[in-house]
Amino acid sequence: MLAIPIALFAVMTLMLSACSADGGDSAGGDRVVKTDQGDVVIPADAERVVLLNYALAGYLFDLDVPVVAMTPEVTDGEKNYNADWADAAEENDTQFLPWSNDGFDMESILDADPDLIIAGGLGFPLKHAETSYDQLTQIAPTVIVSGDLTEWRDQYRFLADDVFGRPDKYTTAVDSYERRVAEVRDNIVVPDGESTFLTFTADGSAFVSIEDRGLPKEFARLGFRPAPLFATGRYEPYTPGGDSFELSSEQVGQVITQDTVFILGFYADVTSADQLRQQPIYAALPAFKKNQAFDLPHWVQRSDYDEAMRMLDIVETMFAKK
Repeated sequence: MLAIPIALFAVMTLMLSACSADGGDSAGGDRVVKTDQGDVVIPADAERVVLLNYALAGYLFDLDVPVVAMTPEVTDGEKNYNADWADAAEENDTQFLPWSNDGFDMESILDADPDLIIAGGLGFPLKHAETSYDQLTQIAPTVIVSGDLTEWRDQYRFLADDVFGRPDKYTTAVDSYERRVAEVRDNIVVPDGESTFLTFTADGSAFVSIEDRGLPKEFARLGFRPAPLFATGRYEPYTPGGDSFELSSEQVGQVITQDTVFILGFYADVTSADQLRQQPIYAALPAFKKNQAFDLPHWVQRSDYDEAMRMLDIVETMFAKK
């Protein structure tokens, strides 16, 4: 990964400072956005936006934001548009930027010539954004979506209202989602007992979704009872701001005693309940013995609005009243 010359950073800093001095809320159509890093002055009508978290792309394309470049979903996997926003990405000719487990490629971001950078969210994209924030701000005004915004509603509201000034889009989306939640809740039979959500990486490592945020919280609104494992205080997120914690193989047998378990992959569908059932440690779990281990697609783990709507369809089919 190449570093940006210090001299170039200095020149860009002076340019940005001059623009800020002439701007503010009332000059040049600028907008001030409050973030965890402080107030950020951004162009109200950005024309070249770089996105550094694939999971946030759905919001930006729904808001008609001109995303010229973005990081792919995983660092070393296929670079594909999500079906929900593929048409918009093709119209924008959105390019993919390289990134790695060590961070973002600053030179490629600079080459994309952004007038606004959107970063943050959850997991490693947030960690990398916070680590490289000073460098990113030398390229363009940078808004980091806080890791405290763990649900799609919170992320969408922040981006639609605070960043891009389109609260109408957010309101319409939430109204549609709430109506669908009520429909699904009335159309399903929820299994008795508590539920746990297990996410697996390609190497077989198991992670438990934290019950009071993200996916488990959405299921709770449908009548499920996510087990309060993280609330015991015995576990730490796999990374600061993360939405899950890791369990060793020995811990799985001791901790995953709930009646229902949902199985999904981390950024890819790497396993299934049937495959796990071949391993004695999982076959012995109560949920597997009761045939209440269910597969979910990997993208429900950190869904945006469009994916959250598709998830409701899946739940409705899976637990439909007979």
